[in-house]
Amino acid sequence: MPAASSTLVEAPGHGDTRTGTDADTSTGGGAGSEFAPLLREVRAAGLLRRRTDHYAKSIALNLLAVAAVWSAVVLVGGTGSWWVLALALPAAVLGARTAFIGHDAGHQQIAGDRGTNRLIALFHGNLLLGMGTGWWTDKHNRHHANPNHVGKDPDVEVGALVWTRAQAVEREGFARFLTRHQAALFFPMLLLEGFALKVASLRELKRQEPRQRLVEGSLLIAHLVGYAAMLLLAMPVGQALVFALVHHALFGLHLGCSFAPNHKGMEMPEEGSRWGHLRRQVLTSRNVRGNRVVDWFLGGLNYQIEHHLFPSLPRPHLRLARPLVRAHCRRLGIPYTETGLIDSYVQALTHMHDVGAPLRTA
Repeated sequence: MPAASSTLVEAPGHGDTRTGTDADTSTGGGAGSEFAPLLREVRAAGLLRRRTDHYAKSIALNLLAVAAVWSAVVLVGGTGSWWVLALALPAAVLGARTAFIGHDAGHQQIAGDRGTNRLIALFHGNLLLGMGTGWWTDKHNRHHANPNHVGKDPDVEVGALVWTRAQAVEREGFARFLTRHQAALFFPMLLLEGFALKVASLRELKRQEPRQRLVEGSLLIAHLVGYAAMLLLAMPVGQALVFALVHHALFGLHLGCSFAPNHKGMEMPEEGSRWGHLRRQVLTSRNVRGNRVVDWFLGGLNYQIEHHLFPSLPRPHLRLARPLVRAHCRRLGIPYTETGLIDSYVQALTHMHDVGAPLRTA
């Protein structure tokens, strides 16, 4: 559960405000739902309209910055200087910006048709990053449909980390050691995430239908070949390997730090819970307070509540939807959780530490 330092909007409201229930059991905005009035407000404010101007500028600037950094990598690497490793940091940060654009395209936020959004996602995900768009979009959409719901949300399945004590007590061997210390190991393990995403993308190709596999697989291979060729042509083999390790470690850490504050330690619906769309998304999500720098660093994902309520809402409109969502939750007496960036990590790590508690006392 959220720490006491979070902002919780719990003013009395109207309608069914029982914890864990919702008068609306649908996933959308039917006439009698708690979500419908909010949807009407957001639509009336014009926040559902596309922002192609914003995304055109963002994509162009990001591509120019990516080209500049990688040109510098080639130039500095060609001198044999180990200072080239310093460029792994901006390369990783811009890689995360690229991933955020792919994320928005996957949610249909950028263009008005699915085909264009898919092309944008394939270009930024498969070709520029070596991350499989089809696999990730399917996984991410299942997360959005049932956030924090064990058995339905792939983000809380058992993996290197676990998210409930019931999952923890089933761990054996080295996995048991990881779970016992998972809070302390969380950030170090994120250093492997950049590689893990590439491996998962290639592994999941076999689950795709042939045409999709051909398109995505070709782009993934083009990325790997291009990435390796650029580094090996720019610098000696040993230096290229070290650069690739540092680059992917920083990239994985940055992405992990962007996604970690969103749901860890928030409500986890039990099997049979009858929450409507509004409660399902608000009660399981945490916003991160901040400014334009935080918005940029987290790719707008700090407005996690608004993003989950309106997945296709363009990123620049999330901050504009926030006061509407807060006011609506206040009227209904639904907790709206918002905290600072550091505190969001503290809450997430506290939850992971608590999950592993039975293994430390056994």
